[in-house]
Amino acid sequence: MREAALYGGVGADTRPSILRGVIAVALTAVMALLATFSVEVIARGGATDVGAFLSSTARPGMTTVVMLTIVMLCVDAILGRRFLSALVVLPLVLVPALVSNQKQHYLSDPLYPSDMLFGRQIFELLPVMVRDRPMTAIAVAVGILLSVTGLVLAWRYAWRRLPKMARRNRIRNLCLTVPVIAAFGSLMDYSQYSYIRDRLQVVPMMWDQKENYRSNGFILAFIFNIPMADVASPAGLNAQALDAIPSRNYGYLSGPSDKPDVIMLMSESFWDPTRLNTLKFSEDPMPTIRAAQSGHVFSPEFGGMTANVEFEALTGFSNAFLPYGSIPYQQYIRNDIPSLATFFRGEGYAARALHPFSGWFWNRNEVYKDFGFEEFRTEETMPTMEKRGIFASDDSLMKEIMQEADGLDRPFFFFAVTLQGHGPYEANRYANNTVDITGNLTDADRATLATYTQGVKEADDSFKMLTEWASKRDRETIIVLWGDHLPPLGSVYTNTGYMPDQVATRRASVSVMKQEHETPLVIWSNRKGVKQNVGTISPSQLPYHVLKFAGYEHPFYTGFLGRVQKKYPIVDRYQLITRDNTASPDWVRDAKSIDPLVRDYRYLQHDVMFGKAQTVERFFPQHSWLRAEGS
Repeated sequence: MREAALYGGVGADTRPSILRGVIAVALTAVMALLATFSVEVIARGGATDVGAFLSSTARPGMTTVVMLTIVMLCVDAILGRRFLSALVVLPLVLVPALVSNQKQHYLSDPLYPSDMLFGRQIFELLPVMVRDRPMTAIAVAVGILLSVTGLVLAWRYAWRRLPKMARRNRIRNLCLTVPVIAAFGSLMDYSQYSYIRDRLQVVPMMWDQKENYRSNGFILAFIFNIPMADVASPAGLNAQALDAIPSRNYGYLSGPSDKPDVIMLMSESFWDPTRLNTLKFSEDPMPTIRAAQSGHVFSPEFGGMTANVEFEALTGFSNAFLPYGSIPYQQYIRNDIPSLATFFRGEGYAARALHPFSGWFWNRNEVYKDFGFEEFRTEETMPTMEKRGIFASDDSLMKEIMQEADGLDRPFFFFAVTLQGHGPYEANRYANNTVDITGNLTDADRATLATYTQGVKEADDSFKMLTEWASKRDRETIIVLWGDHLPPLGSVYTNTGYMPDQVATRRASVSVMKQEHETPLVIWSNRKGVKQNVGTISPSQLPYHVLKFAGYEHPFYTGFLGRVQKKYPIVDRYQLITRDNTASPDWVRDAKSIDPLVRDYRYLQHDVMFGKAQTVERFFPQHSWLRAEGS
């Protein structure tokens, strides 16, 4: 090899040489530059602004190159071979960049360190992805096989051919590079001031992750997100601040004399496809739900991350107060947390969760225990479910809910998550699509949308079956249904002009954000009918509306959340939206100007999830009673 020749052959790196050291550093820097360039091209899906990134006066590009150079020199010293670090470092940065590119294609967000926590979920969904894009799957499998084979062969060849490093040179390099790497480590914690980061003019943009990854590049932005599991205490939070939060003591009110049964249904990817107004549908795919619609839920997610919507709906807490990209179910729920389950159990209800999939998915087995559910029924513990495609049908889940409800004598609270509507929406999932779609669509888009729309129609039929059953019951039965997020329909959105991109934006006007994040919401009772004029609300506001409709009062769920919803029915990490659609964008960036109501909301959530839980007894009395009883 040419590099070996510069060192006088294999094993020739035994005589001190300034020239050899300079050449080694220069060649390593070139490899680091090429690696950085390649990572950005892959992660961004093109080279359009990579040059600007590398030459920016803010220097995140060159900072990345220097950092990779030093890391590679350190790895070389550890392994004892010049340039062998390329076979270690390059796969470690290129593969995540490729994964990030694909994640952005489907879910709009880049890859975060927290994504590594649910690799098993991705593996479990591989059969679905393979079925949706078989040729792509084959190409990826072949590519992985060839890459691994090539890496193994390259490693064997390099170990034999690359020049060895003398022991004193290895020690010298380690002494020089390790302190520098440790200094770079101070870049990681975005919540703390860093002199080095300030001098390099590198600015973590945690409030806007797309801009963070675009401006700082994939590698630095990924590093900045590593500490996201460490949630910093909000400024000004202390015992006195928590005591000062006003509460109305609803804990001793008895509630309704006849306690209603409550069924909450989070319908997977449920959305109104007729909003694609450039197309025509032969019939309304969701007539029952449309007739019973109370308003909309403003989903904080798009195309996935169901667990984050679920977290808000069950706790009344908000993802807006947590680090961007975090997943509470995976990272933060580690002990008992107040939820609707503990509230209803405190009122004498049976509290049960149902989902026709594996219980470990999104860590639900453990989270539902911490939320206070008495039982979690999964595909492992339910009767065999009828499948529509490869997923359990909504019909079978509704029948299971009805059967379990009929077997209970006491009031019950059921929380169910459907599965049939899960993407991708492969052509011919259903033998017969009963809704014809006309308009300017490609064959592939038409097949995708036809499959999705048929799923919506069947979800509507299942909801109709459930309400007809409930209408015949003696006890009041409240049913709440909403979609967790818009479906990942890919190019259907762009080709119909519904959205400029295949994924929803995170920052836009109120009208655009509602268009790209609203899902249907139904709050219905077999005695009271439809709860009208709810408007568009965050999932965190669902507990307020459910309990008020059921006739309950509660210090947090109707008291505190009631005050929040009167002013801000939508609490999003990028903007607060009032009832008259006035937005407060980037509210989280200036702690001093945050509305005291939102500040107190954040304080309460942090105290319960990460603090000493001193507000639990005052704001969550049922939870305190259950905890005191050890149940």
